[in-house]
Amino acid sequence: MWRSLWRSKDRFSLQYFEHVLAEVRQIKVVDVYNRESVIDLLQSIVEIVTYGDRQDPLIFECFMEHQVLAEFVRLLKISGNSRIEASLLQYLSIMIQNLDSEQAIYYCLSNGYINSIIAHQYNFDAGDLALYYVSFLRAVSSKVNRDTLCLLVKVHGDVVVSFPLYDEALKFAQHGEKMIQTAIRALTLNIYNVSDDMVYDFLTTPPASKYFSDLVHSLREQCLHLDALVHSVREKCTPERREDIFLKTDKIVDDLYYFKDILSVGESRLSMVVAQKLLGILIFPILIPLLQLGEIKGLNISAVTSLYIVSRLLQVVGGKSLTNVVAALLLYPYITFNTEYSTNGDKGDSFSDTNSFSNFLNDINILECSSPECEGAEKINTNRLLGHLVEYESSNYHFIRNPGGADVFSERSGILAYIFSENHSISFLSLFLLIIIVESKDLGYFFASVLGLSQIQDSMTLNISNSPIADGSILARFMPQILEAFLKILASQPPVSPLIQWHTGWFLRKLFIFQGKMLSDDGIHIFNVRIQPIFMHALN
Repeated sequence: MWRSLWRSKDRFSLQYFEHVLAEVRQIKVVDVYNRESVIDLLQSIVEIVTYGDRQDPLIFECFMEHQVLAEFVRLLKISGNSRIEASLLQYLSIMIQNLDSEQAIYYCLSNGYINSIIAHQYNFDAGDLALYYVSFLRAVSSKVNRDTLCLLVKVHGDVVVSFPLYDEALKFAQHGEKMIQTAIRALTLNIYNVSDDMVYDFLTTPPASKYFSDLVHSLREQCLHLDALVHSVREKCTPERREDIFLKTDKIVDDLYYFKDILSVGESRLSMVVAQKLLGILIFPILIPLLQLGEIKGLNISAVTSLYIVSRLLQVVGGKSLTNVVAALLLYPYITFNTEYSTNGDKGDSFSDTNSFSNFLNDINILECSSPECEGAEKINTNRLLGHLVEYESSNYHFIRNPGGADVFSERSGILAYIFSENHSISFLSLFLLIIIVESKDLGYFFASVLGLSQIQDSMTLNISNSPIADGSILARFMPQILEAFLKILASQPPVSPLIQWHTGWFLRKLFIFQGKMLSDDGIHIFNVRIQPIFMHALN
C-alpha cells in the first residue's frame, strides 16, 4: 500500500527510481509468486527512464551509473519464464523506441548488454514470445547508424566476424507469421541503409550472403506453386482456386518490392549480389529453356507463368542490370541473325555457347559505354555480372548449339515466336513483356537501337511512348503482325470488366504509337467489327 501511495505522488522522481532499482537488485529468483511484481517493476523502470531522457538528466545518469541494463540481463538469466521474457522484451522495445538523445541511445547499445539480450536462449515455442523478440530486434535496428553500428558487431582485425542482431533476425526470415516477416524485412533494410564498408563485406560474403540465395529460392518455389495453381484452374476453374492465384501473385509481388527496396539502397556490393542471385536462380532458369537457348536441370515451369514472372519482375524491380540482361536473352536470336554485330565476325553459331554469350554481353557493355546516353551515367556492367553467373550456374545449364545456316526460329525461340503463338494467353503476356522492355528507362542504347528506338534516345527525348519507331528495326519489321496479333486476342475474349478494358485500351494505344502507320485492311476489319463494339459497350 505504501509503495502505491509513493508511486502515485512521485512516480517520475529520482528518489522513486532509486527505490525501484533497489527492489530489482533484491530479486534472487523469478517464479510464479513474484512474477507480477517483477513485471510491474520493469514497467516502472521503462516509464521513468523514458521520462528522464526527455525531462530529467539526473534520472538517466542514475540509469547509467547503476547499469540497469545489466539487471535486465540478470533477470533474464534467473527467470526461465516466457511471460517475464515477453514483458521484458516488450518494455525494452518501448524504451529504445522512445529514446531521443544520442547519449542515451549510444549508452544502451554499448557495453554488450543488448547483444547479451539478443543472444539469450529463449523458448520460442511458448505463446507470442517470438513476436515480442522480433519487435525488440526491430526497435534496436531503428536506432542503428554509422556511430552505433560498431557497438553491435564483433570485429577481428578489420573484419566483422559476427553480427548478432542480423544473424538472429534472419532465423525468423521465413517465419509463417506475416507480422514477423514484415518486421524482419524492415530490420534488414535499416541495416542495409547504414553505410559501413566492413558490414557490407560481411553481408555480401558467405555465410551471411546465403540469405539472398534463400530469398530467391523461396521466390522461385512460389513461382512453381503459382504455376501449379494456374494448371489446376485450367483443369477445374473454381472461385477458391482463382482466389488462391490472386493471393499467390500478391505474395510474389510483395517479395519483388522487397528486392526493389534492397537494390534501392544503392550499394554496389549489395546490388551485385542480389542481381546475381535473381538472374542465376530465377531469371536464367526461367527464360533460357523458354527461349530454347539452353537446358536447365530440375526446373519445369510453363511459358505463361514464366512470362508473367519476368514481366512483373521488370515492372517492380527493374534496374539497368536486370533489364538489359533480360533484353539480351529476349533479343539474342534476332541480334545474331538480323544485325551486323557478331563477336567472331560471323553470323550463325557465334553465340552458341556460354563463353560466346558472355562475350556477347561483354561487347554490348562496351557498346553501351560508348553510346551518347552513357556519358556521366551508371554503366550496366553486364560483363561483370555474367562473369559471376557463368561460374555460379555452370553446372546447372548449357547452351544449345545452333546449326549454321538454320532458321533461327527452328532452334532458338525469341520473344516474337511467343507473340505470334496461337495460345492467346502466351501471346498477350509476350506482348506485355515486350512493351515493358521497350518502355523501360533502364534499357541500354544498344538494345534500344536493335528494337528501333535509337533515334528517340539520340534526341535525348527518352519519352518512348510518344514517338514512332525507327525504320529497319525489329519493331518496324514485325509491328504490323504484332498489332494484328493483339487485335485477334481482343476479338477472341468474352466481355470483361471496365478496368480490364481500360488497361487493354492503354495497351492498344501503345501499339498504335509504336507502329506510326495505318492498320492493314484485315486489321481495320477486325477493329471495326470486333474491337470497337467492346469499347463502345464500356463507354455506355
